[in-house]
Amino acid sequence: MTEFSFNPNDLLAMLPELFLLGATCAILLIDLFLKPAQRDATHWLSLLALLITGALVWRDAPAQGQSIAAFNDMFLRDGVATVLKLFVLLTTGLVFVYSRDYLRDRKLFVGEFYLLLLFATIGMMLLVSAGSLVTLYLGLELLTLSSYALVALNRDSAVSAEAAIKYFVLGALASGLLLYGMSMIYGATGTLDLAKIHAVADFSEGSPHRTLLAFGLVFLVVGAAFKLGAAPFHMWLPDVYQGAPTAITLFIGSASKLAAFGMTYRLLEGAMGGMHAHWTLMLSVLAVLSLAIGNVFAIAQSNLKRMLAYSTISHIGFLLLGFVNGSAIGYAAAMFYMISYALMAAVAFGMIMLLARAGFEAEEIDDFKGLNQRNPWYAAVMAIAMFSLAGVPPLFGFFAKLMVLKAVIDAGQLWLAIVAIVFAIIGLYYYLRVVKVMYFDAPQDDTPLALPGDRSFRWALSINGLALLALGVAWGPLLDWCNSALAVAADIPK
Repeated sequence: MTEFSFNPNDLLAMLPELFLLGATCAILLIDLFLKPAQRDATHWLSLLALLITGALVWRDAPAQGQSIAAFNDMFLRDGVATVLKLFVLLTTGLVFVYSRDYLRDRKLFVGEFYLLLLFATIGMMLLVSAGSLVTLYLGLELLTLSSYALVALNRDSAVSAEAAIKYFVLGALASGLLLYGMSMIYGATGTLDLAKIHAVADFSEGSPHRTLLAFGLVFLVVGAAFKLGAAPFHMWLPDVYQGAPTAITLFIGSASKLAAFGMTYRLLEGAMGGMHAHWTLMLSVLAVLSLAIGNVFAIAQSNLKRMLAYSTISHIGFLLLGFVNGSAIGYAAAMFYMISYALMAAVAFGMIMLLARAGFEAEEIDDFKGLNQRNPWYAAVMAIAMFSLAGVPPLFGFFAKLMVLKAVIDAGQLWLAIVAIVFAIIGLYYYLRVVKVMYFDAPQDDTPLALPGDRSFRWALSINGLALLALGVAWGPLLDWCNSALAVAADIPK
C-alpha cells in the first residue's frame, strides 16, 4: 500500500495554482459587494490575477532537464506544463480583453463569467501538470463543470440552453468512459501514478492483464478524443460553438484545447507510452476521420461559428498526426500546432465579437460582406487569420502544419501526410470564401464600421493578428521551446 506524506515544499511547487485559487476566492468576495456599474473592477482584478500567475509560472519554471514532482508524484512541474500553462493564461486573458463590450451589450457582464473562467483556468493548470490519474480527472472535471455553466450563461437564449444541455449530457458520457478506462488501467497495474503505469503496464503475449489493458486504452482514447473534439466524437462541438455566447466559444476553442492537448499527452505518452504501437493506429483512424468530416462539412456551413467548429475538427486531425509520430519530436510538433491554433482561433472569434453589437451577433458569413470597404484594417486582420488557418505561407499556420507533416513522414506514415495535404487543400475553399466575401462582395451597410469603445480590445486584437504574421516569419524560437520542453519530459536528448 502506498504511503502518502506531506512535504511543505510541495506547496511551493503549486504556488501559481494556489495563488490563482486564492485570488479567485478574493475576487468572488469582492464581486459580491460591487454594483453593476462597478463591474470593471472584477475585469481588471481578473486580468491582474492571470498576469501575476503567469509571472509565477515563468519564475518557477524548472531548468532544462528538470522535472519537479510534488504530493507523491501526483503533481508535475516540467517543461510541458510550463509552456502550456503560459499559453493557457495568455489565451484566457485574451478572452477577458475581447469580451468586455460584447458581454455588456448583452447584459451578461457579470461576475460569474470571470469567476467560472478563473476556476476553469485552475482546472486546466492542474490538468497539464497531472502526474496521477486522480489529479488528471480532478483538473478535467473542474474545467468541464465550469464550461457547462459558461455555455448556459445566457439564460434567456433557448439556443444556448440547448447547447449547454447537449454539452453536459455528452460530456458526462465521455467523462464516464474516461473514468471507466482509468479504473481498468488501475485494475491491471495496481497504481494511479502515470509514470508507474508506464513502467509496469505489460501488454506482451501471455500477460494476464492484456485484455484489461486493451479495453482500458480504448476507453482512454475515446475520452480524450471527445474532449479534443475529434471525429466521430465531435457531435457536441458545432452546436456548442454556435449556441454559446461568442466569448465562451472563444474560450472553448482556444484555451481549453491547449488543456485537452496536455491531458492527451499525459495519458498516452505519460501512462500508456509502452503501448504506443496500439494507440497510434487508433489515432491514425481518428485523424483521417477528423480531417475528412471537418473539412467536407465546413464547406456547407453559412454560419461562421459553425464553420469554425468544423474547422476545429479538421485541425484536431492535424494535431493527432503529431501523436502518431510517437516521439518527442512528434509531441513537440503537436504542441506547436495547438499553440498556433489557439492564437488563430482567438483572432477569428475576436473579429466576430468586434462586428457584433446589441441585437446583432455577426455570426453569418454574409455579415462580413464588404468589410474591406467599411474598415480595411480589420478586414486585413481577419484575412490574416483565415489564411493562417488555411495554412498559407508565410503565416504561422503554414509552419505549424509543416512541422506536423514532417513528424508524420518521419514516422514512416507517408500516406497519412498525403491524406492531410489533400484535405488541407479542400479546406482552402471555405477559408477563401470568407476572404472573398470581405473583399469582393458589396457591403450590406455602407456606413463605416462602428468599433467597440474598448481600446484595449482593438489593440489586443490587432496585435494578435499581427502575431500570426510575425510568428510565421520568426517561428523558430517557439518551436525550439516546444522541442526543449518535450525532450525533457520524454527523457530524450534534443
